[in-house]
Amino acid sequence: KRLAKVKPTVVAITGSYGKTSTKGYVAHIVGGAQSTMASPASFNNLMGLSRTINEHLVAGTSVFVAEMGMNAEGRIRELTNWFPPDIAAITVIGEAHMERLGSQEAIFRAKAEITEKAPIVVLPVDQKELRALADKCERQGKHVVRVSAQGKKADVIVDPDLGTVTYGPGATPVPLDMPPFGHAVNVAVALGIAWQLEVPADQTLSRLAHLPVAAHRAEVATHEEGVAIIDDTYNSNPLGAKHAVESAARLAKERKSPLVVVTPGMVELGPVQRERNSQLAQSVVKAGGTLVIVGRTNRKAMLKGAGGKADVFDTRGEAVTHALQIAGEQGVILYENDLPDHYP
Repeated sequence: KRLAKVKPTVVAITGSYGKTSTKGYVAHIVGGAQSTMASPASFNNLMGLSRTINEHLVAGTSVFVAEMGMNAEGRIRELTNWFPPDIAAITVIGEAHMERLGSQEAIFRAKAEITEKAPIVVLPVDQKELRALADKCERQGKHVVRVSAQGKKADVIVDPDLGTVTYGPGATPVPLDMPPFGHAVNVAVALGIAWQLEVPADQTLSRLAHLPVAAHRAEVATHEEGVAIIDDTYNSNPLGAKHAVESAARLAKERKSPLVVVTPGMVELGPVQRERNSQLAQSVVKAGGTLVIVGRTNRKAMLKGAGGKADVFDTRGEAVTHALQIAGEQGVILYENDLPDHYP
């Protein structure tokens, strides 16, 4: 009833990774031109979105940005029945939820449900699954906004290699300063949504320099003693973890200081969990960082990936104390992911 009364344009966003950050980007960019409200934190299920609407959606809101999550096929379809999107977007299809859904194909099907009721869809064309989905949606008569984070031909193009952004078909590329821990695909999807909502280019591009950081997702703070703390504890996916390690390593290089990565590894990755945690450990060692492993869940896999070059602790408190000692006054500490207490 509240949604029907206020009648905002509903923008629904999902993806294996990046949906919370993208939601924040959309609210920030579009909010400069239109009255915009986004679901807070990770309120991305039926109860969370219902609470958001009942408690925060007020008269005069023109755009409601809804993050939609899932842990099984059919969940996003249910959400779109309750909150029909005018614009639907997917960030990326990855390995999160592999343990529950069993395959990347099933994950794709579950995420693609967000497009079923939407007359307008915004999709990256850098992934073959999403490129094919864009073509399918177009055949169904939907309006499709294609975006790229790899400089490919699209309506909106973010090219991190060239450091440029093209906002709309035929637009002239302009310089873009990517946030140090930002993902180009999230920026591209947010820009595609803004373009569809007809946010003027000057307003859009001027707000890119101040994109918000989602809580506990690559939040950078400087400790009172000088050490740089990167809180990426809500990041639990292989792609995001790899990007965080690379960005933290660049920061450590700029500061000419030690890099320490504290992590329990990643879970819910099913058959690829051991391999992905091993690769995470490898990336830390390759970056010249000190790996500090917390807990036992992924210890064996990460020790293997690090070639045994890691410090191991049973509790996060012990690991934090150790990391601060290694980092010294000017070091960089990356806290990568966190696990619920029921993981040993």
